[in-house]
Amino acid sequence: MLLKLFVSFLFGVVEGITEWLPVSSTGHMILLNQFVSLEKLTSADFYSMFEVVIQLGAILAVVVIFWKQIWPFRNDKSKEGAERYVNPSIIRLWVRILIACVPAAIVGLLFDDVFEALFYNPVCVAIALIVFGVAFIVVENKNKDLKPKITSLRQISPRTALIIGVFQLIAAIFPGTSRSGSTILGALAIGVSRTVAAEFTFFLAIPVMFGASLLKIAKFGLAFTGEQALILAVGCIVAFVTSMLIIKFLMDYIKKHDFKVFGWYRIVLGLLVLAYFFIIK
Repeated sequence: MLLKLFVSFLFGVVEGITEWLPVSSTGHMILLNQFVSLEKLTSADFYSMFEVVIQLGAILAVVVIFWKQIWPFRNDKSKEGAERYVNPSIIRLWVRILIACVPAAIVGLLFDDVFEALFYNPVCVAIALIVFGVAFIVVENKNKDLKPKITSLRQISPRTALIIGVFQLIAAIFPGTSRSGSTILGALAIGVSRTVAAEFTFFLAIPVMFGASLLKIAKFGLAFTGEQALILAVGCIVAFVTSMLIIKFLMDYIKKHDFKVFGWYRIVLGLLVLAYFFIIK
């Protein structure tokens, strides 16, 4: 039991770090599972559910950190009418978030099992890591001397949100792309500032990851054993604490640096994944 909890702890740490940095949590989970396999310690069905549902801990970190920016309800006596109870700018933000979620939600609901069967393997993950790593370097070099067109969340239009949502769809199809990586890259490519791209990506994760977690729980069923519930709880709590630290780190980091370091990291990791599965293993 202690071993299973320790492995759950490790997965929580990896999830909390890699979910928000644009480096692919899926790629890291696959690698980690090769060395300390929670799947072998529990079951394939439980692990398939676990690796998605621990994202709930990561989501909670976003909610806690950005609560004032995403909670639309209030009781502001200085306002009149509906604005006394609802912040219209936050409502508009949520409309944009939901628009961006539409492509991935439709395709994910219809073809999630198909894409998982076709692309959820080390080779596809490694290729996605490398391709998007190169893309980050190319886009950042292109934007080096350009001023971003969109520097606040309020400037994100429905069209911009939909374009970012299409990039998120790429991550839904190809594991290893990184959901945060694809949306940040798409946002940068169309002139969104790094800070706004990162924040909008964090907010997008709330409905996307919550929905994905509910689907996995529904498929697995609610018949958790006490041991399974404890393993899942440890993973979620550790993912939450780690995410709190990583999100704050990333927001401070991108104020002074670009994303190229993550592009190089992705390329190196992708090559290591290919080497491990084709040469070492």
